Amino acid sequence: MTSTAAALPPASAPEPRFDPRDYRRTLGSFGTGVTIVTAQTADGRRAGLTCNSFASVSLNPPLVLWSLVIHSPSLRIFQEATHFAVNVLARDQSELAMTFAKSGVDKFSSAVWWAGCGDAPVLDGVAASFECRNSYRYYGGDHIIFMGEVEHYTRRDAAEPLLFVKGQFGGFEAGS
Repeated sequence: MTSTAAALPPASAPEPRFDPRDYRRTLGSFGTGVTIVTAQTADGRRAGLTCNSFASVSLNPPLVLWSLVIHSPSLRIFQEATHFAVNVLARDQSELAMTFAKSGVDKFSSAVWWAGCGDAPVLDGVAASFECRNSYRYYGGDHIIFMGEVEHYTRRDAAEPLLFVKGQFGGFEAGS
């Protein structure tokens, strides 16, 4: 069951108190993993996008979240899909991350994938994947936060994750 926990956001948000570009650069100081979140609706429409807002919420029940800007062309698909998959990219998948970061292209044509829970596309070669029931949505500023209950997950222990910090892709070097 999908629920919305809050009313629609106000028609116009107040102006930020500081420069949005500078704020975004400052957020870039926090290194994150890189994911591609995917979904497919019952009528076969697919969406996928590169995302670094993924986080674990709870172990019991197993819940994760990610967020999407409310003006995204993919929003309707993610709202209508019963499931989504969070594909944690491996260090050698930066080109795939760039492909799924673009709009207006057939992102899935260059990717190897299979249908996971609820037909959400699970990408091949990822470091880990989480197949989730699309359970809750919350409005937060100019984003919608999607929370999902994990129904299935996989991981490749030998795969190094792809990281993103200060606008660049990279990896973790132990002892640095």
